Amino acid sequence: QVQPVEFGGGSVQTGGALTLSCAASVDTNQNYCLAWFRQAPGKKREGLAFINNHGATRYADSVKDRFTISRDNVNNTLYLHMNSLRPADSAMYYCTARYGAACLVGLSGDAFKYWGRGTQVTVSS
Repeated sequence: QVQPVEFGGGSVQTGGALTLSCAASVDTNQNYCLAWFRQAPGKKREGLAFINNHGATRYADSVKDRFTISRDNVNNTLYLHMNSLRPADSAMYYCTARYGAACLVGLSGDAFKYWGRGTQVTVSS
């Protein structure tokens, strides 16, 4: 059973960096997709970064060139390295997983079955 658990949220100033971690043990014998979403108060959930079992990554335009998703397959850990943070990046960040081949930006959060409880990121100006 996949049960993502996020770590690493916190508060940083504009322009700072932060790395989020997620412990997520998936069945590597299947196609899977791991992703990071975020949701700020009053805003809809946004898919940010996606990585599949082949290591292919996809990013939303809002974070492209600033955020990097990666996975340590040995330790079953997913990462989100965030640079050049802005106040607009403040949100609750969620790690999520699904089985299947689909793993593209624009894939709805409803397509993901397994969710962590989230970790808060706050960027101050």
